[in-house]
Amino acid sequence: MLFDKVKAFAVRLDGASAGAEPVFSGGQAVVGRVLLELAGPARVGALKLRARGRARVHWTESRSAGSSTAYTQSYSERVEVVSHRATLLAPDTGEATTLPPGRHEFPFSFQLPPTLVTSFEGKHGSVRYCIKATLHRPWVPARRAKKVFTVIEPVDINTPALLAPQAGAREKEARSWYYNQGLVSLSAKIERKGYTPGEAIPIFAEIDNGSRRPVLPRAALVQTQTFLARGARKQKRAVVASLAGEPVAPGRRALWRGRALRIPPVGPSILRCRVLHVDYALKVCVDIPGASKLLLELPLVIGTVPCILSDSPIVPRGQPPSGQRPPTQKGAAESTWVARSTRDSGEGTGLAAAEPALVPGPQGTLCALTPRLSISAPPEYSEVVAEEEMVASGQSPSLSLQDPDVSLDGPFFAFIQEFRYRPPPLYSEVSSRLWGPCDKCETHTGGGVRFGDGVSLYCPG
Repeated sequence: MLFDKVKAFAVRLDGASAGAEPVFSGGQAVVGRVLLELAGPARVGALKLRARGRARVHWTESRSAGSSTAYTQSYSERVEVVSHRATLLAPDTGEATTLPPGRHEFPFSFQLPPTLVTSFEGKHGSVRYCIKATLHRPWVPARRAKKVFTVIEPVDINTPALLAPQAGAREKEARSWYYNQGLVSLSAKIERKGYTPGEAIPIFAEIDNGSRRPVLPRAALVQTQTFLARGARKQKRAVVASLAGEPVAPGRRALWRGRALRIPPVGPSILRCRVLHVDYALKVCVDIPGASKLLLELPLVIGTVPCILSDSPIVPRGQPPSGQRPPTQKGAAESTWVARSTRDSGEGTGLAAAEPALVPGPQGTLCALTPRLSISAPPEYSEVVAEEEMVASGQSPSLSLQDPDVSLDGPFFAFIQEFRYRPPPLYSEVSSRLWGPCDKCETHTGGGVRFGDGVSLYCPG
């Protein structure tokens, strides 16, 4: 019998390595082969291939119609997203053909639709893709082989909507029975809406405890699976990552300066399927003893293409950053800026990569100079105050804030208060390698025009 002569029958995909199967996305070609190994000559009627991708949901709900009557309502729905059929072996005469013993390979390939749904396995639904090969032979039951493959639809977070910051604020009266215990307020912000697995979400939050009891702030990344069928809806929520802060005493305020919540290996968001959705949200809450928790929810999108931009604000070419005036010839030294970004986290503060600087160009335009070297830390405040100003205020030019013998309540501190902590002038180290070529003035390759002890960023072109 043929059944006894089939030693191996399987579907293999090209591109598979040891222990790893290929992953596909919409629009790609799936290429593979069907392997058939025979121990002896065998008659084969046909070898057919079918590829299928299906999203399906199913759940049941028990309902009561009275004290002694109950029934179960079932909800099901399915959507076909991939359907491909092919015949790999079929005799021209319509009769069975005889294959010699040994190993036989039947190649196949097909194109996936341009838009697909990411593979998913949930409690009440799934999105599955598979390839089935069926071997038909006379007088013998058909032999089948199945191969499941994974599809991940790209979700690029480098879009304005997913790079926009998310923020919110809530407040709640803490009540115990009929007594008002005070007001508890919560505000939180994250840098953007889109993240990828493995990234850390810096959480900036302020918790103001105006109640008479200590409260506990917490944050969690929550996955919500939504299943849709016949107009009904079923949801399943799960916490995939969480962190807890320190208790906030009554009448005190706590700040989260970039508390990091790392995203574990989770599936991306599924937003474009008719029967199921997978959404994520960052939930920041405050546990209030004796009352319901104060909850703030910020929507998130988990993508597959990571952010390629820095965390610094994006400055359009030809426009100054928000809150800055365009440089003028009169106040050039004071209005020149270098875009820099700092990241404040619970473990420390770091300096991000330097951004291009906007400088005045010809005919009133702005030019962007790309820094090639990192900029050292600015000088101490006492180093940039003119000696004439200190002498005019009756102070010794040799005083320094770093001097341990100088008291902050002395006349030197009064001098600083008089100038209201004026920031030091912007500067850069003198180096021909510091700035790259100007994007508008091709002849400008660095250096700039010297002023004072530094180098201005004026474009000589």
